[in-house]
Amino acid sequence: MSTSRGRSKGTSTTGARRRARERALDLLYEAETKGLAPASVLDELPVAPDAYAVALVRGVGLHLAAIDALIGAHATAWATDRLPAIDRQLLRIGTFEIAFGGEVPLAVAIDEAVELAGEFSTDESGSFVNAVLAAIAAETGPLPS
Repeated sequence: MSTSRGRSKGTSTTGARRRARERALDLLYEAETKGLAPASVLDELPVAPDAYAVALVRGVGLHLAAIDALIGAHATAWATDRLPAIDRQLLRIGTFEIAFGGEVPLAVAIDEAVELAGEFSTDESGSFVNAVLAAIAAETGPLPS
């Protein structure tokens, strides 16, 4: 999967973070598709991606069980492994940023995941991702690492 279409071209921190999230989405999707740990995909790259993309991929990999448990508890009527692959990765990135990342305001983490879902997944994905991440944020807020 390549998320190069529709990329922000800005040089702002917001644009850089958006590109880092897109790259993390690519890498997490690749890891799952190949059945590899996220860190393994990073280790195989000839050039390391943006530091924030690396932090997202490594963070999701490190906290994957807890992240999937949170998603599973809030994605009513959907088992995490039955979600569309893109939605699952976006929920993992958003959940990591909400519960473990601590660098990004909750609303920004949710909004970015919703925007990426609208761009790279189905028409219904944005509202689904929003509902799940909002429920996770309401329950957990930032957790200690």
